[in-house]
Amino acid sequence: MNDNFQMDWEYDHADNGNIAMTAEVDLSLGNQFTIGIGMGGSCQSAATKLIQAFVRHFDEQRAKYVEQWKRTVQKKALTSRDRKTAAMVRLSQSILLAHEDKMFAGATVASMSIPWGETKDDSDRGGYHLVWARDMVQTTTALMACGEMESPLRALTWLSCVQGEDGGMPQNSTIDGTAYWKSLQLDEVAAPVVLAWRLLNANALQEFDPWTTVRRAAMFLILHGPVTAQECWEENPGYSPSTLAGIISAIICAAEFAELQNDRTTAEFLRDYGDWLVASLESWTVTNCGELVEAKSRHFVRITPETPNPGPVDPNPDTAILQIGNGSGEHPARNVVDGGFLQFVRLGILAADDPVVVESVAVIDQILKRELPQGACWRRYNHDGYGQHPDGSAFNGTGEGCCWPLLTGERGHYELAAGRDPRPLIKSMEGFASNGLLAEQLWDADDLPERELYFGKPAGSAMPLCWAHAEFISLVRSQKDGVCFDRIGPVYERYVKAKNTNRVEAWTLAHQQARISAGKPLRIICESPAVVHWSADKWKTRHDIETQTNAIGVHFADLPVETFPAGTQITFTFHWNSPDRWEGKNFVVGIDLVDLVPKSILPVVC
Repeated sequence: MNDNFQMDWEYDHADNGNIAMTAEVDLSLGNQFTIGIGMGGSCQSAATKLIQAFVRHFDEQRAKYVEQWKRTVQKKALTSRDRKTAAMVRLSQSILLAHEDKMFAGATVASMSIPWGETKDDSDRGGYHLVWARDMVQTTTALMACGEMESPLRALTWLSCVQGEDGGMPQNSTIDGTAYWKSLQLDEVAAPVVLAWRLLNANALQEFDPWTTVRRAAMFLILHGPVTAQECWEENPGYSPSTLAGIISAIICAAEFAELQNDRTTAEFLRDYGDWLVASLESWTVTNCGELVEAKSRHFVRITPETPNPGPVDPNPDTAILQIGNGSGEHPARNVVDGGFLQFVRLGILAADDPVVVESVAVIDQILKRELPQGACWRRYNHDGYGQHPDGSAFNGTGEGCCWPLLTGERGHYELAAGRDPRPLIKSMEGFASNGLLAEQLWDADDLPERELYFGKPAGSAMPLCWAHAEFISLVRSQKDGVCFDRIGPVYERYVKAKNTNRVEAWTLAHQQARISAGKPLRIICESPAVVHWSADKWKTRHDIETQTNAIGVHFADLPVETFPAGTQITFTFHWNSPDRWEGKNFVVGIDLVDLVPKSILPVVC
């Protein structure tokens, strides 16, 4: 190489605003030379980066680049005796690390690809070149499973900076934190809290104190949940099992952080709310009237539809009608299923042998499971319209969803929790990879050579998908440990082992329960200080209770209605302290004896 070559650059400003660059190399100085390309927001920036690159000899630059990547291989890195599995783990780890932005440290996009990119161009930023808090926490959790702690901590600090003062998180955002799509997914509000707990549990928070992030998120979840504007598939509002699993986990993790603040009162408040959520899961998300599989009418639904802030709510999975996105029409919610309920087991909320979980697994296996050449894979949910058309043409707002490799990973975690060997599903995921990359969806119909679509091979969706590679890594780590790596200790101890039940019923302006079970106080939770003015006999007698507050910033008052008989109607309103005013309307909650009887033994009316 001749280090003394000379280059003359000429910048041509074309009419379209692009810059054309030409160069001449003086070959009289030698026929070997190095070309460097510098890119930046200005000529000065690009030139500076180019000169900085040339400061070191190419061999030194290459050695530095390789050494930086080698740093990602931890001394206690995830290993496997199976050479193919070990190689796939290493590649998956590198793929996840490559998706972290190098300018906005911690920001990890969902994929560098664009689904059905042949029909789009780079102007479609709504592709996967965005940051979803849910996907990013999946990615960073997998990196933690590999022994990598710095990237997850960067992710947490990035999420903390993006989080709103009210604790909310954008549906997704650009790498600089600017919100892109504007809907609300409560599992993404919960995700930073769970990540913070994982880093705390790994003693990897260093000097970062996430308490502000945690308490803001907990406040938001309580004041705006449990109905989410969108579930993890970004399509429907309502009571989503997978979203509820994330909320419960975050609330219990937040209680652990409150304990670290020596604030037992706030910790108990959070645990009370988590207990109420867990006690409500069946009434919100389990149908007794499912018609998909004969003799299996009782199972989790994909989602029980409800609108956030709807007024009085009384969800009924047996009768609700679900409007499915992507042109798939209306269907009874009881007859639309997905595997979201598996998150209850994975995170430690329900046992793997819980009867309704077992029945639900049988239902999704019959409805969603497909046997591909590499092994079992599952579709997201029945009637899914997010995918290519049956003729192989690209998704254009409608289509038919195919199998998702990441769902094989999710199922592997359930198999492990149930005491079975997940290795066959690990091998299936390895087989799903195309040149080492895991796709969002696999074609699960007959071959269409003219469309380059083959049974069990990648469809036209995103590839690689970080979530899929994260699932693979986490499943390998879980199999190695003999327990789900994602399982949250205090959640598992509280609900699977101790089987805690709720001691209070909760009511918020965002979730106005129409009825509560007898034998428990009614906890009124609100955003501002107030006096709760209430009666149990249609205002013949009246009572006032002033709200109290706690460290997460919510206000609450417990109405002592636990001794009142079934059939009693509790009527109440608010006198707000600031500004000094009455709410101007009454709210009514009925006490219902039927909730004291287990749903599984009630007579079913469908």
